[in-house]
Amino acid sequence: MKILVTGGAGFIGSHISDAYIAAGHEVVIVDDLSSGKRGNLPAAAKFYHADIRTPEAREIIRNERPQALSLHAAQMDVRKSVADPAFDATVNVLGMINMLEGAREVGVQKVLFASSGGATYGEQETFPASEDHPHNPLSPYGITKATGEHYLFFYHAIYGMPYVALRYANVYGPRQDPHGEAGVVAIFAEKLLANHAPTINGDGKQSRDYVFVGDVVRANLLALEKPFVGSVNIGTGIETDVVTLYAHLRVLTGSPHPATHGPAKAGEQRRSVIAIDKSKQVLGWKPEIPLEEGLRRTVEFFRARLQSAQSGS
Repeated sequence: MKILVTGGAGFIGSHISDAYIAAGHEVVIVDDLSSGKRGNLPAAAKFYHADIRTPEAREIIRNERPQALSLHAAQMDVRKSVADPAFDATVNVLGMINMLEGAREVGVQKVLFASSGGATYGEQETFPASEDHPHNPLSPYGITKATGEHYLFFYHAIYGMPYVALRYANVYGPRQDPHGEAGVVAIFAEKLLANHAPTINGDGKQSRDYVFVGDVVRANLLALEKPFVGSVNIGTGIETDVVTLYAHLRVLTGSPHPATHGPAKAGEQRRSVIAIDKSKQVLGWKPEIPLEEGLRRTVEFFRARLQSAQSGS
């Protein structure tokens, strides 16, 4: 199958592209490299340097005629979305519509969309949050992800285009960008390995559901194959607070720095954890990598990158 991946040079998209290629699929990547990196691109993938908002990107879909579309290009910085909601919407909504129109024109058979459990649900009313939880996003980023799901429902209802919206928890792992939803893992790991002391915002009891990128990749492979259409959570159902996360990373990096605390960030979500019963039912998926193991792999990645930079290679 030919699969076009937007954002395929990014953290999650590059891992998914690697897995598609390993599974025997033909992969075409569209990425403007605004946050993605050329070094993440699989050698076997065909790459187009293009912005998903442009006519050129839509023309790529017309020319390549993929059977599946994996939408992972996004403005993913929550704080940036708050500072510039209009830009956030042009990328995450108008860019997505541009790609969906191209997909409709060539008869794409399946669309996979990187949505967000934490950002779309907002301050949760129930723990863990199931897919039926109300959408109360607290950021323009969360609003655009929820809006994207509405557009997918529309394209399926009107044009018969099957889709799966994967509502990710806080994804972490090798190649992680510090500006994403689980950016704290990358920030802490990089600073601790460089012998700096990171600052924890507030009391550090704010919790998140951290899911390893390798598990997210498996969910995407299954979503491509299964007949399910709709939205599904991809997380662990386990809450981990920032203090606990820091303690794990301090041990793994061998850092001597104890946790230091700064002021709490206004408006920061206190608790976020999503239920995964539906993913087991409709995809046959559940997470396999425990937090400690995932953090170990992530730290090793950042350690190797730091050593490479220090040696000048």
